[in-house]
Amino acid sequence: MLRIHLDNEDRILGYGSGRIQRSFIRIPTEDRVKIERSHYDSTKGHIVSRLRNKDSND
Repeated sequence: MLRIHLDNEDRILGYGSGRIQRSFIRIPTEDRVKIERSHYDSTKGHIVSRLRNKDSND
């Protein structure tokens, strides 16, 4: 469970999706992620994937 700050300054709780959990993908604090927000509770969502940072050399 991670606390995520959105671009519009909202904060939500993010849970890793099944693929992220199965692959043991680590998400450092400054990484950008793609999320799917819950329709029922707008303060929760699933982390779908990590996005590439422009500053990284990967």
